[in-house]
Amino acid sequence: MSLRCNGKVIDTDKEGFLVNLEDWDEKVAHQIALAENIILTEPHWEVIRLLKQFYLQYELSPAMRPLVKYLSLHLGQQKSGSIYLLKLFPGSPAKIAAKIAGLPRPDNCL
Repeated sequence: MSLRCNGKVIDTDKEGFLVNLEDWDEKVAHQIALAENIILTEPHWEVIRLLKQFYLQYELSPAMRPLVKYLSLHLGQQKSGSIYLLKLFPGSPAKIAAKIAGLPRPDNCL
């Protein structure tokens, strides 16, 4: 599978995750988000930036529990709970946020 962005074709897997993480940029993020029926706002970008930071630090995409814990450390409890994340990234927040952030699919995410 693939998506078109910035005048080029970007390869994705069958779930829409980028094959090459280097293909990610903010325009790609917006396109992936639109495919998930999400319009990115600053609260989305806060989570995306921290997800990318987590990935650089630990070399993996966090599942929901570690994501909530990491966000709580950096954004506080009000911006890290499951309900908050479900409002931003409906369905499977850790999985959808990782996809939009251009990261691999988190283990143990449905």
